[in-house]
Formats: sequence, C-alpha cells, structure tokens
Amino acid sequence: MGEEPKMTIPTNTPKTLANFIKLTNTEDFLQFFDIDYDPTFVNVNRLHILKQFSILVAEINRVFPDIDDMEKLAKYKVAFEESYQLFKTSTPLDTKLFKVFKDAPNNVVLLEDLSIDETDWTKDSGIL
Repeated sequence: MGEEPKMTIPTNTPKTLANFIKLTNTEDFLQFFDIDYDPTFVNVNRLHILKQFSILVAEINRVFPDIDDMEKLAKYKVAFEESYQLFKTSTPLDTKLFKVFKDAPNNVVLLEDLSIDETDWTKDSGIL
C-alpha cells in the first residue's frame, strides 16, 4: 500500500475553532477529536467520510448558529464520529453522497428495467 498521510497538526493541538478550521485531512480530524480509527478503513473511505462530515457541519451551522465555539466543536466531534461510523455499516453506493452515485448513466439499461412479453416473443420467434 501507499504511504500513510502525514498529520498536519501537532499531537497536542488545543481544541479551538481556529485550530479546527486549519485541519486538512481525515487523520487530522480524527486526531483533533481524539477518535480511535482503523487506518486501512480510513484509506478506503476518506473522501466519503469527509463529504458526509461536511454535510453534517453545514447542518449544525444552520440549526445552531448562535452556540459557542466549545459547543460547536462538541457537535462537530459527534458529527465526525457519525460520519466515520456510517461507512462501517453502509457503502458509498448506499449513501450516494457524490454526483457520480446519484446520476444514472444515460447509456445503461438495468436488468430490473428489462421485461419480456412472452406472447410477443414466442409469436415473433416462430417457436410456436
């Protein structure tokens, strides 16, 4: 496997909103929030975890615009834990966070969309 991403923050970084805003990768968020994690799992799911987390952060900011920084960080931690755990029980395809999973391609026919009218098929084939 490739090299593990390097932490971009010191281990003892104070838990402030100013420091939270500087975080750049999944491992930094996990370290900042003191969340135990499986590096292999993170390597496979990092983009999905961060995407789900960004959705939850936007919702927290919308619903709780006036909470203080410590309350906000506590809610962000819960949101990150939820985002991480989501992909332990579901797949990226299940969650459809990214446009590629939401849009059905125009040039694909799914098996469940196919049906056969047996009377027409047997008549046209010359079998009966």
